[in-house]
Amino acid sequence: MRTVGVVVNPIAGMGGRVGLKGTDGKVEAARERGAEPRAPDRARAALESLREHAPDAAVLAYGGEMGAEEARDAGFDPEVVGEPAGAETTAADTKAAVRAFADRGVDVILFVGGDGTATDVADALAEADADVPVLGVPAGVKVYSSVFAVRPDVAGRVAAEFEETETREVNDIDEDAYRDGEVRTRLQGVVTVPVAGDDVQSAKQVHSGSTAALAAAVAEEIRDSEGVTYVLGPGSTVGDVADALGVDASPLGVDVYRDGELLVRDGGEAEILAALGDENVVLVSPIGGQGFVFGRGNQQLSPAVIERSEVRVLASPRKLDETGVLRVDTGDEALDESLRGWRRVRTGRFEERMMKVV
Repeated sequence: MRTVGVVVNPIAGMGGRVGLKGTDGKVEAARERGAEPRAPDRARAALESLREHAPDAAVLAYGGEMGAEEARDAGFDPEVVGEPAGAETTAADTKAAVRAFADRGVDVILFVGGDGTATDVADALAEADADVPVLGVPAGVKVYSSVFAVRPDVAGRVAAEFEETETREVNDIDEDAYRDGEVRTRLQGVVTVPVAGDDVQSAKQVHSGSTAALAAAVAEEIRDSEGVTYVLGPGSTVGDVADALGVDASPLGVDVYRDGELLVRDGGEAEILAALGDENVVLVSPIGGQGFVFGRGNQQLSPAVIERSEVRVLASPRKLDETGVLRVDTGDEALDESLRGWRRVRTGRFEERMMKVV
């Protein structure tokens, strides 16, 4: 019988849809903008998958919304190993949960959050001098570390079925610098993770080749598209398109452009939806190495935005060579399924490549 420790960071990812690019130190700001928790739902999805693949698994969880509630919702009767110290959960609570799981000798720790939560897990294991396999359920805004399953349901299955482990890196970024358009990654630790092939995501790769000709061609077409609203996703590839258009777009945010005017700069979901017109196009580029088109660092491009728009994917040939396949994780399984399959990705002024979205 497999023993699984479950800890949830209930505020993880709240800042994404409202355009805050992270939740560290920004919980109240996220709530003021109307953000809602997403980690509990993703925890339930992972645990429902765990129960499907290992119905006899023994689940240990931290109290309340840090794991116990979600485990019960998924049909488990968890052993509660501790309770949050206060009304607002903290990194100290996450670390206490991890230490309790390590003391009890669980087979794997399933944590729900983003890179900050992964850092807390790695720190707690290092402090306890414990080598327990861990697996992340992606729920944060930024998920750069190579310790996360590609989707919540996959995390549950991998936790139930894995047989071997390997070491992987935990990385985090400076959120204040990220909000200013700069990515500063930092190695935070090394942990043991289940061996699961492509079911566990790779670390983000930053350098992905020249896109100058691609950007110039796309910008030219945008100028000729009267009345069409373009939603410009984050990242350097789409950023090159904005530069070619001559607009001051946000480097890592989402912008809206129509007929020579930047209607929204660094907007959240509500602002983007309000700016959409009758004909809308979302321009996105996959994350290098990981392949995510939606669901990592661009949660502002919500299902509501995507469903009202045509999706066009841009990338350099080198980025596609490094990536292999494309992925989506919008939080809406029906939408994800509609986006899967073969898709044309524009790679140059005239060139395209067929890529599979999985």
